[in-house]
Amino acid sequence: MIDRSIFNANYEIFDKEIVKEIIEIYIQEYPDRIINMKKNIEENDLDSLYKNAHSMKGVTANFFDKETEEYARQLESKGKAGDNTGLEEIFQQLIIASEKLIEELKQMAIEYS
Repeated sequence: MIDRSIFNANYEIFDKEIVKEIIEIYIQEYPDRIINMKKNIEENDLDSLYKNAHSMKGVTANFFDKETEEYARQLESKGKAGDNTGLEEIFQQLIIASEKLIEELKQMAIEYS
């Protein structure tokens, strides 16, 4: 869930068009990010999982959604440590949280139109 007060405070200096574009880029890139992390888990490619989860964590931080960011951080940490235990469970939680984020962002994009 997006912390709207922090989000609004951080993006108040930006044009609505720019904020909408940032949101739309995240939504557009989301499916590829998920596909890549799923593939990394399936192939036990923990180095790539570390990098992809790190990237997901970073872009998600822009929206102040602590839940999604935390699951990405957990995957990042496990990838870095070479620990493949519990990856599928964390990944499923990431999907649930990030899909809620996507729905919020779609609503926000409408609001910024």
